[in-house]
Amino acid sequence: MPNIEKNTSGFKRLPRATLCSLKGYKAAWIYESGFRQYTVVSLTLFPVAYLLAKSFEHFFLLIGTLVFLLFAEIVNSALEALADAVMPEYNELVGRAKDLGSAAVFTALLFALLVWLHGLYTYFIA
Repeated sequence: MPNIEKNTSGFKRLPRATLCSLKGYKAAWIYESGFRQYTVVSLTLFPVAYLLAKSFEHFFLLIGTLVFLLFAEIVNSALEALADAVMPEYNELVGRAKDLGSAAVFTALLFALLVWLHGLYTYFIA
């Protein structure tokens, strides 16, 4: 018999979805060192963003890059966990999928770095 709670929709779905999301954050924190590192960096940079930002929009751009980086790390970790569960032995396509997930995180990291360097430039030089 299907789990009726799992198949609910509307507002009844929100508490369960929230609990699942919190479990995901907990799993990312426990099992993924990259997520822990980016979280610590993000929490450290949050007050710095407030100091650097020239406007409300600039502040959200700085913070948004950090959130995007954490998002990319979570998606990459989910992809890797799924790949390892489905095919624990080496497979070229699984390896490619993992490399692509890693490239997504690296792209988010480069984007954050560029935006933050611009923020530092505008604060100290411009």
